[in-house]
Amino acid sequence: MTTDNTPATDDKDLRLLQLLSQTFGTASAASTEIINLEAILNLPKGTEHFVADLHGEHKAFNHILRNASGNIKRKVTDLFGNTMRETDIRQLCALIYYPEKKLELIKAEEPDINDFYSITLHRLISVCQSVSSKYTRSKVRKALPPEFAYIIEELLHESPSDEDKQAYFSRIIETIISTGQADAFIIELCKLIQRLSIDQLHILGDIFDRGPGAHLILDDLSYYSRFDIQWGNHDTLWMGAAAGNDACIANVLRLSLRYANLTTLEDGYGISLLPLATFAMETYADDPAKRFQPTVAPDSHVDHKTRQLIALMHKAIAVIQFKLEGQLIARHPEWGMDNRRLLEHISPDRTSVFLPRENNTYPLNDHNFPTIDPADPYALTPEEQTLVAKLHHSFRVSDKLRRHLKILLSNGNLYTVCNSNLLFHASMPLNPDGTLKEISVMGKTVAGKRLYDRINHLMRATFNDDAPAEIRSYSKDYYWYLWCGPDSPLFDKSCMTTFERYFIDDKSTHHEDKGAYYTLRDQVGICDMILDEFGVTGEHRHIINGHVPVKAVKGESPIRADGRLMVIDGGFAEAYHNKTGTAGYTLVYHSTGFVLVQHEPFTSVDDVIRTGSDIAGTTVIVESSAKRIRVRDTDRGRVLANQIAELKELLHAYRNGTIPERKK
Repeated sequence: MTTDNTPATDDKDLRLLQLLSQTFGTASAASTEIINLEAILNLPKGTEHFVADLHGEHKAFNHILRNASGNIKRKVTDLFGNTMRETDIRQLCALIYYPEKKLELIKAEEPDINDFYSITLHRLISVCQSVSSKYTRSKVRKALPPEFAYIIEELLHESPSDEDKQAYFSRIIETIISTGQADAFIIELCKLIQRLSIDQLHILGDIFDRGPGAHLILDDLSYYSRFDIQWGNHDTLWMGAAAGNDACIANVLRLSLRYANLTTLEDGYGISLLPLATFAMETYADDPAKRFQPTVAPDSHVDHKTRQLIALMHKAIAVIQFKLEGQLIARHPEWGMDNRRLLEHISPDRTSVFLPRENNTYPLNDHNFPTIDPADPYALTPEEQTLVAKLHHSFRVSDKLRRHLKILLSNGNLYTVCNSNLLFHASMPLNPDGTLKEISVMGKTVAGKRLYDRINHLMRATFNDDAPAEIRSYSKDYYWYLWCGPDSPLFDKSCMTTFERYFIDDKSTHHEDKGAYYTLRDQVGICDMILDEFGVTGEHRHIINGHVPVKAVKGESPIRADGRLMVIDGGFAEAYHNKTGTAGYTLVYHSTGFVLVQHEPFTSVDDVIRTGSDIAGTTVIVESSAKRIRVRDTDRGRVLANQIAELKELLHAYRNGTIPERKK
C-alpha cells in the first residue's frame, strides 16, 4: 500500500481499494470506520485464559468457565468489598455461576423475594458494567440474549447514580420484577457476565481420557464463541480412533478400562462394549487379571464383580493392542520401532520375555496368553478379528464422535502463536546440543516449525477426501505414531513401556527416557531459539506447554527459563492430585499482565450453591505490565491497524478522484 500523501497508482493496490469500496462506498463511511477502529485500538486487551490437560474433568472445567478462574469473584470484591460481607459476596458469586439452581434455593428461603430481586438486579448490572467495560458496544450487543437485549443495553449504559436517570433506571428494575421476569432476567444476566469475563480460551491439549466427561467438555465448547485447542497426545489418539485406526481404538479402550471410565465411551459416544465383555469372559474366564484391575477412587461405587469384569476386558484389549501395534510397526519400518514388537520375544513356556532395548531377559508375572500363536504372535484370532471389526464399526458410526472431531479439527492445531505466546502441548524435538532435531515425515526431513506444519497437514489429510489415497492411508497410521513414536512432538520419549508395566515386575524396565527438550527447555537461550524459529516477537514472549504435570507438592514451579516458559499442567485429573499437590492451573493474561491460578480440588456444584464455596486456589502474579496493555498491542490490534491504513488509502482515493464514491 502507499502512504496517505501518495495516490494509489499500482494496479494491485487499486484493485484492493476497489474491493474495499464495495463495503465502504463513501468518504463518510470510510471515515466513520477509521474512527471506530481507532477507538477499539485504545480499549484494554481482552482477558485470555489458558488451561491444559483437562483429562475429562468436566465439572471442574465447567466451573472454571463459570467463575472465569476466580476473575468474577475478584470483580465482585472490587465493586462491593467495602459494602458487602464476605458471605454475601460468596452468595452473589454462586448466583452468577449457577443462577438457575441458586434461585431455586433462594426462593425457598427468602422471606421478601421482591426486595431480593431489586437489590440483586442492581448489583448484577454493576458487575456486568464492569466486565463489559473493555469491549465495544457492538461486541457487547452481539453477546446479549435476544429476549432482553434492549433492556440490558439500556441498563448497561445508564448509571442509577445520575440523578436525571435514577427514576428511569429504577423503573426498569421495578417493571422487570412486577411482570414476573426477574428470574429469567437474572439468569440471562448471569450468563452474560460469564461470557464477557473470558474473551479468549486456549486449551493446551489432552481433553480426553482418565476423567468421565471429555464429551461434556466438547459439548460446552460447541456453544463457546472464542477458543482454540492445541492437540495433545490423548486428543490425537481419539482422533486416530475416530479415523478408524484400530491400534488407536484399542489404546482408547484400554485407557478407558484402566480408569474404569466407561461413561465417555458408552453414554457419550454410544460405543457398545458388550462384544468386548462377551469376548473377555469367554477367553479369560478364569484369569485373575491382577495387573489389570482398574484404578478407581477409594470411595468409588464400582463393585468387586464389575471391577473383575473390567479387568478381564482390560487384559483382552491390551493383548489385541500389542498385536495391532506389532502389525503397524512391521508395515512402517521407517519408524524404527521394531524393538517394540515384544510378543515374538516371549519364551515358548510363557515364563519370560527378551527385551531388545535392554538386551536382557526378564520373568513375566502373567503366563496366560491364550490368543497368542508363537508361530505368528501378531495374528488376530478369528474371534479377535470379529471383535475388532465390531469396535471399529462403533467408532466410525458414532455421530457425536464425528461432531466432536469436527470441533477438534475446526478449532485445533498442533501449535498456536497468539499475542507473543507460542502454545503447544508437549515437546519440540531437539538434539542433545540444543539444535532442532531433523525428523523424517513421510519421506521428507523437517525440523522445528516446518516439522509441526508438515504434521498438521498430514493429520488433516486423513479427513480430506481430496487427498491422495496413499497419503490418507499413511496419515491414518501416523496418528498412532504421534501417540507413542519416539520422535513424535506429542510424545518425545524413547518408548512407551506399556507392555513392561503390565507384565514385568522389574521397574527398571518401565523407564521411558525423555527427549532433550524436557531438560533443555529450562534454559533461556533454548526458549529464545524456539521462539525465533516460530517467528514469535515482542518484548515479553513466552512458550506455554502442558503435558508434564508440575509437581508443586515437591517444590516444582510452572514458571521456568526466567519466565520464558510456563508449564501449566497442574493435574486436573483426580488421578494426579496426590502427585502434583494441585488440581490444575489456569493462566490468565489480562490487560495488566499474567496471573497464574493454582486450583484446589473442586468439591461439587451443590457445595457452591448452598455454601457459596468456590474452587479455592492460590493466585500468583507471573508478570506485570508497566502500562495497561491495549488492543493496539495485540495481534488483533495489528490487524486493525492494517485495516485502518487501507481505509486511509481508500479515503485518499475518494478525495483525489482515483475511485469515485458510490451513490446512496
